[in-house]
Amino acid sequence: MDGKIAVIGSSNTDMVVKTPKLPLPGETTLGGKFFMFPGGKGANQAVAAARLGGAVTFIARLGDDVFGKQAVAGFRKEGIDTSFVGTDPDEPSGVALITVDAKGENVIAVAPGANARLSEADVDKASGRLQGVDVLLLQLEVPLPTVVHAAKYGFAQGKKVILNPAPAQPLPDDLLPCLYLITPNETEAEILTGIRVSDTESAARAAALLHRKGVQQVVITLGARGAYVHTAGVAALVPAPQVTAVDTTAAGDVFNGALAVAIAKGSPIEPAVAFACRAAALSVTRMGAQASAPYLSELATPTLFSIT
Repeated sequence: MDGKIAVIGSSNTDMVVKTPKLPLPGETTLGGKFFMFPGGKGANQAVAAARLGGAVTFIARLGDDVFGKQAVAGFRKEGIDTSFVGTDPDEPSGVALITVDAKGENVIAVAPGANARLSEADVDKASGRLQGVDVLLLQLEVPLPTVVHAAKYGFAQGKKVILNPAPAQPLPDDLLPCLYLITPNETEAEILTGIRVSDTESAARAAALLHRKGVQQVVITLGARGAYVHTAGVAALVPAPQVTAVDTTAAGDVFNGALAVAIAKGSPIEPAVAFACRAAALSVTRMGAQASAPYLSELATPTLFSIT
């Protein structure tokens, strides 16, 4: 398969302070270092997929400002098709303020700006391109009605629709049957199912519930432990490589971008998740969001499917 992927989602500029520890409410933590990186869940996933061998089209909305212009230049440098990255005349580009501690944990505050105005009409403008992709990858940093509209369109066209349900929020029941795959983390899985996910057994219960609600395949990411896979024929924990984390900001986005590439190229679910776990593990050893996304050449371990 060609590995053609459309990513519909957000683009932000991440302003990161690396500190010894995360400040408590009302506390100022000194001694930090400042970095500025391109980010946003949609953009991160698009860049990760492009670096790992996907042919990526990005559908997004940016402000008419320096952050927006820098973002588009960056996408084009990565080989991403930006034909459907629109410019909003009234709202600025999205910005995220991120604090990262010495263990790689983070807290994030986002001002969405133009991301909040990505509309169903923006999706419709790209409908011709969407008809030619293998996978449609979605997240929740843009308006939920836009996500639902895109998922229903992709499903009607027979596309494999992958939803990374982050940031966490409840989802309408009519969205779930449109999904080929959903990829919540532990917190998101609990919000979607009401089941507190703390281990493999609870992940299995939450995944089974999502499957019963109509999602074809469920992958619950479990951080350093790996990811739990639940389909009609598979129920298994796929372990992640053990690494020393420096910054976990975009681990989930790299995971989803890598998973989309593997699925778009025809991989079965377990080796696809194993590939995504390796990509995500490598990403947390580096600072930044898009900056941490690995290239295909860096994942030297042989896989059980062709990704070239």
